[in-house]
Amino acid sequence: MKVYIGSDKNDMAAKAAKTAADRIRKAIADNGEARIIVATGASQFEFLEALVKEPGIDWTKVSGFHLDEYVGLSAEHKASFRGYMRERFVSKTPQPMKVFNEVNGEAADPQAEIDRLERLIRTAPIDVACVGIGENGHLAFNDPPADFDTNRAYKVVPLDDKCRMQQVGEGWFASKDEVPTHAFSMTIKQIMWSKAIVCTCPDERKAEAVKGALEGPVTNMLPSSIMQMHPDCEMFLDPGSASKLSGR
Repeated sequence: MKVYIGSDKNDMAAKAAKTAADRIRKAIADNGEARIIVATGASQFEFLEALVKEPGIDWTKVSGFHLDEYVGLSAEHKASFRGYMRERFVSKTPQPMKVFNEVNGEAADPQAEIDRLERLIRTAPIDVACVGIGENGHLAFNDPPADFDTNRAYKVVPLDDKCRMQQVGEGWFASKDEVPTHAFSMTIKQIMWSKAIVCTCPDERKAEAVKGALEGPVTNMLPSSIMQMHPDCEMFLDPGSASKLSGR
């Protein structure tokens, strides 16, 4: 795994965005289209802002997926990841994207929604997954102990207390009781099947999880550690998130 430590959050985001954009441009040049996964959350604000400003991307040839969505949450709720994607990414690309495939957290039949998403994402490989790491080390909403074995593309997962408190700490909900207890999440294997992974993870509150993901054993008790096994994964940090790494 390659690691880049930016001088600050904006430097980190710019470097990560350039790396992801290079992958997207190459996929379009090679295949006539690019297929990407995009993460949400406060850690991705600067990255997404930089990505949509990258030159030379024909967004009409880009298909996107997002990682997760709360079960039962309206797209109009400020914590909705569908709403986040619309506001911070899909509406900001210079041209309309070919398609952005949303996870419908309000689906009446969750299994039917999982089946629908799986059919869509399995039509061709993902060229680049743009992801982050949670305070508990989660990847997407795969909290510890994460399922490393399922071959499904998405599943409904329970959210642990640390994950739910992170959502409160970032200001998406007023209290833990308001945070949904379950979410649709892209699975670990589906993320790992991406040709490339660009992981952007700022902030000192993530430092312990980053250290485990990069330097600890691969374990489902720290799900993001699985990225050590990916052949083409790059990690982008700021001084805060890198502060507990060996030699820092």
